[in-house]
Amino acid sequence: MNNNSFAVTEPVARLIDEFSKLPGIGPKSAQRLTFYLIRMPYDQAQALAEAMLAVKERITFCQRCQNITEFNPCTICNNPRRDSSRICVVVEPLDALAIERTNAYKGLYHVLHGVISPMNNVGPSELRIAQLLDRIREEEVSEVILATNPSLEGEATAMYIHRLLGGLVPQVTRLARGLPAGGDLEYADDVTLTRALEGRQEF
Repeated sequence: MNNNSFAVTEPVARLIDEFSKLPGIGPKSAQRLTFYLIRMPYDQAQALAEAMLAVKERITFCQRCQNITEFNPCTICNNPRRDSSRICVVVEPLDALAIERTNAYKGLYHVLHGVISPMNNVGPSELRIAQLLDRIREEEVSEVILATNPSLEGEATAMYIHRLLGGLVPQVTRLARGLPAGGDLEYADDVTLTRALEGRQEF
C-alpha cells in the first residue's frame, strides 16, 4: 500500500475534469477552482449553479443576427431606431458589446461565432456565414462592415466573406487600421474603436 498516494473522491474528480474542459483552464487551474468551490459557502455555490443553468435555459441565438439574447429577435434587431441597412460583422458577441460601448455605431450586427481556422478544424460551414448571406438576400442592405480581428484568421475570414458578398451588397468596408495587428476587438478601448468605425475603408 502506498501511503503517499492521494485519491480525490468521485465528485471532486468529476468537477476537476469538467473545469479542465473549459477554454484556457489547465489541470492545475481546474484543481484550484474545484477546491475554491469546496470552501465556498453553500448559498454562493448554489447561486453560481443557478446562474449557469439560467444561461443554458434562457439564453438563445437571435434568429436574425445570431447574437446571444433572451428575446427573439434581440433588442438591437428589434429597435426601430437602428439603421437596418448596415450590418457590422463581428466574430464573437463580446465584439458587438465592445462596439456598442462606443455609441458610434447605430446599425445592426451579425455574429459569426468564430473564425476560419484550418489548424483548429474550423471551416466556413462551422460559422454563421450562410445566415449572413440569407439576410443580405432578404433585406435591403447598403453596407456590410467586416469587423473581424486583425489576426491571420480574422483577415482570412474577412477575405472569404468579401468574396462571397461580390454583387450582393453595394458597399463592403472594413475597420480602419487604428486597431493593433493581432489584437482583439473586445480589448480595444472606446476611442480606438470609435476612430476605427469612423475611418472604415472600402474593402
